[in-house]
Amino acid sequence: MLEALLLILLCQLLGETLVQLGALPIPGPVLGMLLLLGWLFVRGGVAEEVGRTADTLLGHLSLLFVPAGVGVMLHWERVREHWQALALALILGTLITLVVTALTMAGMRRLLAWRRRPTDG
Repeated sequence: MLEALLLILLCQLLGETLVQLGALPIPGPVLGMLLLLGWLFVRGGVAEEVGRTADTLLGHLSLLFVPAGVGVMLHWERVREHWQALALALILGTLITLVVTALTMAGMRRLLAWRRRPTDG
């Protein structure tokens, strides 16, 4: 598990480093995740240990929301002042995410169906 966690964290570190050095307009962890995805493609799949480690991290994902909750409580006055803008941003962000996810899913289904179609040869 330690090696798999090291791989995940190294990908994040490499992503952060590339973003800082290249002044890229993408968050470092996102670039790190793309690097990890690329490594998994090159490797030909997800190693069992990496999968177990990722599942363990996902099982404790709720702990990562504690600092955000503390931040909201710390800045409660600002939240009260701008609650309409925050609510609108949350609703629009959620709707946009749902639409983009649905369109991506539909596109991937079409692509996979096209790839499975027998060729006329």
